[in-house]
Amino acid sequence: MSTVREVTYQLLRDLGMTVIFGNPGSTELPFLRDLPSDFRYVLALHERSAAGMALGYAMARGNATFVNLHSIASAGNGLSALIDAFYCHAPLVVTTGQQDRRQVLAEPFLVSRAVEVVKPYVKWAYEPLRAEDVPAAIARAYYLAMQPPMGPVFLSIPMDDWTHECQSVVAREVNHTVLPDPAALDEVVRALNLSRKPAIVAGSQIEEDRAWHDVIALAEHLNADVYQQPIPPRWTFPRTHRLFRGGLLPAQQPLADQLAKYDTVVVLGAPVFLYYAYVPGNAIQPGTRLFQITNSPNEAAAALIGNSIVGNISAAAKYLRTHAKRKEPRVTPRRVDPAEAKPEYPMTPAYLFEILNRVMPSSVIISEECPSSKGDLDRHLMLDEPGSFYSVPNGILGFGLPAAVGLQMAHPDRRVVCPIGDGSIQYSIQTLWSAAQHNLPVVIIVLRNADYSALKAFCDFTQVGRNVAGMDLPGIDVVKIAQGYGVTAQEVDRPEDLEPALKQAFSSKRPHLISVNVAPGGEKCMGMDRSVNPPHYR
Repeated sequence: MSTVREVTYQLLRDLGMTVIFGNPGSTELPFLRDLPSDFRYVLALHERSAAGMALGYAMARGNATFVNLHSIASAGNGLSALIDAFYCHAPLVVTTGQQDRRQVLAEPFLVSRAVEVVKPYVKWAYEPLRAEDVPAAIARAYYLAMQPPMGPVFLSIPMDDWTHECQSVVAREVNHTVLPDPAALDEVVRALNLSRKPAIVAGSQIEEDRAWHDVIALAEHLNADVYQQPIPPRWTFPRTHRLFRGGLLPAQQPLADQLAKYDTVVVLGAPVFLYYAYVPGNAIQPGTRLFQITNSPNEAAAALIGNSIVGNISAAAKYLRTHAKRKEPRVTPRRVDPAEAKPEYPMTPAYLFEILNRVMPSSVIISEECPSSKGDLDRHLMLDEPGSFYSVPNGILGFGLPAAVGLQMAHPDRRVVCPIGDGSIQYSIQTLWSAAQHNLPVVIIVLRNADYSALKAFCDFTQVGRNVAGMDLPGIDVVKIAQGYGVTAQEVDRPEDLEPALKQAFSSKRPHLISVNVAPGGEKCMGMDRSVNPPHYR
């Protein structure tokens, strides 16, 4: 008989989870002692960073990643990363220590109730009833994390369980593909055949289901205009493609206006719809038929309009392309490049992203968290490769930097760039240390405007006014902070110095941070201004 610990490590090998992201504590030591030589432990200085790096690593690889956090601290320090993983469908198997099973009843120091705390934001939360059940529970967690929609699972494991004897657990093959109902897809085919002007809304699940090329083929077969879902956590259609029309706005009436000219809209792998500011109006114009195809039963149930079909996006796109009639090319508007940004002083975010787009390699991966500059980033960065863009899925700050480091670990052959606000980076800044320790050549670009510009824009949009406390961020020197963590860092103040600094960063084989002084922005809220008639808040 082997021990629970020995059986677990063999199971992790069989499941392809030999990289462990973590921040250890006393209740995890029995598991982490004598780490096998074929395993790699990625240490973070904070649970948020550990789970956030694992999230990026898991999304890049398309396989569940193992995370080991500390006891009850995971439910607080790491919870925001678990919520990120839940909303962006990142498969994580998260384990934390629990106090010794023999004294849990006495409420000892570090006793954990994390299972109850994390339940709303994981697919399964469990503490095994017996030590012998730990490996089987990890296997079940892996299979569940990988089932669409993928997501995090959580296990609390008493620290004394690892030395118990148990039988081996054999890794099984569990199929992950759920096919959509052909009869339901036939209704979409009939609508597309009758449509004079169809549109496709591209969602993040396209990449989850490896449907990038299938969706491009479908769009070209239908000659359908393609929009990106509102506030996209991933970009899932080539930005320079002749059929791409940009992103949808995250508010009811503006979004409905964007889709008003289409008689059939097919939403592939996205909610219907994700809104931010409340702008009353129709969800979609009367007379437009809307269909949603999603791998998430929850998003299908949550949709307020249209017909929803649950199933694999790749299979659905292939079915529609082979069954719907081909539509002849029509006169489509040519993509208009954004106006060239001027090298003003102080620099604008638009100028920064224009220069970045010129300098960065075509295979670059962007992990962004610059809320006040999303519009400029969206207009100026032209990414045409799959798996090239990741963004915060829910508005919780702290996503961008850990995700970038995890993505860089998973893609050593590509360069990862993290454009991030000077406020946003503070939520997971400890991740800089992990990047330096592992010599990961991620490029971090901090947009330093010394305030919460995104909040100021929302104040303007909702007509709250700017007499709000806590909007300014004076006195932060992110260059010195980065250098203290072992990262090469520099400040760029003048526009003529930006391109040389970026080229230097891309030539480096180590992490490189550039703090760019930019003009305060936030004139628009997620691309919208007051012309879309927001409510007046009092």
